[in-house]
Amino acid sequence: MAPAGLYFHIPFCKQKCPYCDFYSVTRQDRLPAFLAALQQEIRRRADRAMAVDTVYFGGGTPSLCPPDAVADLLALVRTHFHLRADAEITLEANPGAVSAEDLERLRAAGVNRLNIGVQSFRDAALRFLGRIHDRAEALAVIEEARAAGFDNIGLDLIYGLPAQKASDWRADLEQALSWTPEHLSCYILTFETGTPMTRALQAGRFQPLEEERVAELFEATALFLAGQGYDHYEISNFARTPDYRSRHNLKYWHFEPYLGFGPAAHSYRQGTRWWNLADLDIYCRSLAQDRLPEGGREELSREQQVLEALLLGLRLKAGFAIASFEQRFDLSVQDTFGRLLNQLAEEGCLAEIPGRCALTVRGMRYHDSISARFAAEL
Repeated sequence: MAPAGLYFHIPFCKQKCPYCDFYSVTRQDRLPAFLAALQQEIRRRADRAMAVDTVYFGGGTPSLCPPDAVADLLALVRTHFHLRADAEITLEANPGAVSAEDLERLRAAGVNRLNIGVQSFRDAALRFLGRIHDRAEALAVIEEARAAGFDNIGLDLIYGLPAQKASDWRADLEQALSWTPEHLSCYILTFETGTPMTRALQAGRFQPLEEERVAELFEATALFLAGQGYDHYEISNFARTPDYRSRHNLKYWHFEPYLGFGPAAHSYRQGTRWWNLADLDIYCRSLAQDRLPEGGREELSREQQVLEALLLGLRLKAGFAIASFEQRFDLSVQDTFGRLLNQLAEEGCLAEIPGRCALTVRGMRYHDSISARFAAEL
């Protein structure tokens, strides 16, 4: 079995962003109880035989977690799992929620990859997105991260905002590139069910950017960053070189094992998926009583695994290897999907990569609808 990744969901934010549907709370007074529960969950799920080569602190806003607490969590991981010496250890940090001293202490604690939630370098866009920081704070935290010794930095950006001009988005990209980040994640703004931003949209308080304009921005982003030498290895993700691809996120897309800790965190191993309850109080209470806070689990059927392997594999520029896919699921890609593959080639959505099934940049933009078309062929 491939080495596993560990994901720690730190569910605390100074304030909730109106577009975000990830589980988080603003009750930072609960942080000590949460950290005690998280340590207990690590002990309860210990597996010294399990090799681990990625650790990811996500959220929420993990940079609200004290650096000493991060160091303690990593020490527990080393005690209870086989953490490889060359492991990628990532922490998400938000401008306005981390200090220069924090960054220095996080680097000393063993965090070797920093993912900074910039989202935009334009103050008007940051206000619309409900972020707690401004352009100056975003620039400052990148500079402080470099000064703290981080040589593997990823920047998160969001585009496709209402009335966004191509020139505004290009300026964001150029500002990001001025720091020569090792990684860029460029996400299209999505309107998730039940979020304050979606309710505002439904109430007519703003008009979303036209779908055609979003598609143009997507393709322009891919073209521009490729011209700057960045590797567009996944729909939303770009690496300065292949060595800087997110090794942790690749586990999700490659169907490799991962364990999730914290409320709402998901895990996957050998065809089984399970998840923790999305409730901080129940999470803490359960572990205080030495019970795992599992919210449910499912054994993936063969058809589910085929569909997920397709959906996840087609997110990657390299797609998936046809021979290994056929061997794994005992089906012929040509016999099962041949008609659809011909259609996608005619539409300019299928890449010509010998031995692999992969999408072009145009195909990546329509990944969701193309995945549905594959599902209809099964």
